[in-house]
Amino acid sequence: MSTQQRVVPAGSTTGGSWTAWLRTRIVGLVPEGQALPDRQPAYVASWIYVFGVLTLAALVVVVGSGLALAVGGSAWWHTSSFGHFINSMHLWSVELFFAVMVIHLWGKFWMAAWRGKRALTWMTGVVAFVASIGTAFTGYLSQSNFDSQWISGEAKDGINSIGAGAYFNVLNPGQMLMWHVVLLPLAVGVIAVLHVILVRRHGVVPPLDADLPEHASERAGD
Repeated sequence: MSTQQRVVPAGSTTGGSWTAWLRTRIVGLVPEGQALPDRQPAYVASWIYVFGVLTLAALVVVVGSGLALAVGGSAWWHTSSFGHFINSMHLWSVELFFAVMVIHLWGKFWMAAWRGKRALTWMTGVVAFVASIGTAFTGYLSQSNFDSQWISGEAKDGINSIGAGAYFNVLNPGQMLMWHVVLLPLAVGVIAVLHVILVRRHGVVPPLDADLPEHASERAGD
C-alpha cells in the first residue's frame, strides 16, 4: 500500500492548509515593526494623541475590576467593604473611560481622522463608543439598588415604545446582568481590538497641517 505525499510548490505560503492561511493573515494584519513601534512621528507628542491610550488604560481597569466583581457575586459589593471598594473602582474607571473617550472621539472628529484610508478606523471607534453606552446602561441596571430600580422603571417605556421590550427587558435584572457581563463587554472588547489593529496598520492620523513627506521618514520601520 503506497502513500502519496502532497508537494507544496516553492514560495507557497499556504499550501492549502487553513492553519498556514490563518498564520499568513495574522502576520499580514500589521506591517512589520508597527505592532509595538519604538518610534512615532513628531506630531504624536501632542496631548490630543494621549487620550486614545488613556481610554485603553481605563478599559483595562474596567475589565479587571468587573472580573473581580463577577467572582464575588452580585451581592458581594453590598456586604463586603472590600467589595464596595472594588465596585467603586469599577464605577470611577467607567467614568474616566467615558470622559477620555469622548475627548478622544471629538479630538479625532475635528482632526478628520478618517483621512488616509482610515474610514474603517473611525467607524470602529464610533461603534465602540455606542456599544460602551449600552454596556454602561446595563451596568446601572445591575446595581441591585434603588438607583437601578428607578432607571429601569423609567427606561421600560422607551424600550417598549420601539417594540424591543420582549427581547431586552430592563425590568429583568438577571437578563440585564448577563448582557452587562457577557454580551456587551465581548462586543466592546472585539471592536476595541479591531480598532487598535487598524490604528497600527494605517498609523495614527497626522494633523491637518502636518508636512507628511517630512514626518513620513520618522515612522518606525521606514
